[in-house]
Amino acid sequence: MENATIHTVTDTTIKIDPVTGMVMNLTDLKRCIEEVIMDPLDHKNLDKDVPYFANIVSTTENVAVYIWDHMVKVLPPNLLYEIKIHETDKNIVIYRGE
Repeated sequence: MENATIHTVTDTTIKIDPVTGMVMNLTDLKRCIEEVIMDPLDHKNLDKDVPYFANIVSTTENVAVYIWDHMVKVLPPNLLYEIKIHETDKNIVIYRGE
């Protein structure tokens, strides 16, 4: 994908704590999403503006892997369940760190 720019809908699915009934503090979650997804990727030319994609093809699948790899570093352990990217209404990528 030459000169890929991200303009897709991305879902981050996180497990609910069965004891508290909460995922985590929403302010903290929003900060993590801003730090990992929005600031480095939103409206950026992935191939030129994001160093990770300098040598990795910027497919939607690889964007999902990028988001997963970076979200697991900022979220509490074992909290992230999946990354889902809606490229179009019919083209959706789901990645669960596999």
